[in-house]
Amino acid sequence: MADEAVFQFLHNELIQYVYRSAEQGEMENGRCITRLENMGFRVGQGLIERFTKDTARFKDELDVMKFICKDFWTSVFKKQIDNLRTNHQDNKFRLLAQMSGGKQYLEHAPKYLAFSCGLVRGGLSNLGVKSIVTAEVSTMPACKFQIMVQKM
Repeated sequence: MADEAVFQFLHNELIQYVYRSAEQGEMENGRCITRLENMGFRVGQGLIERFTKDTARFKDELDVMKFICKDFWTSVFKKQIDNLRTNHQDNKFRLLAQMSGGKQYLEHAPKYLAFSCGLVRGGLSNLGVKSIVTAEVSTMPACKFQIMVQKM
């Protein structure tokens, strides 16, 4: 439980740091989200290296997706994905759970999801799967992640 609180605090501070530095340098919102997503991408690459060091090679993309959905997601977000699909609805995403349940903070959701999208995309990239990961929020704290695998 303590490591979860530390992760959430670090995540919130990371967002605040990026947006504070943007205010000083006059950077627009889109660049902040890109910066957060790139940070998550690098962290995801590192986590996958650590998580897969003792596992056998994956046979195909389906095995990679199973690993991401079961082991990686559970390690990072402390819950398993219900269905193995390229889109996943999380009705109480833990990085949004601290925010109000209404629509009043809906415009702030992308900055709290950019790092997570980068984490998943970085993990997939390090496993040889080129993808685009997006997150969509219609009501807080529900979130829908979608992974679009790009063929090489």
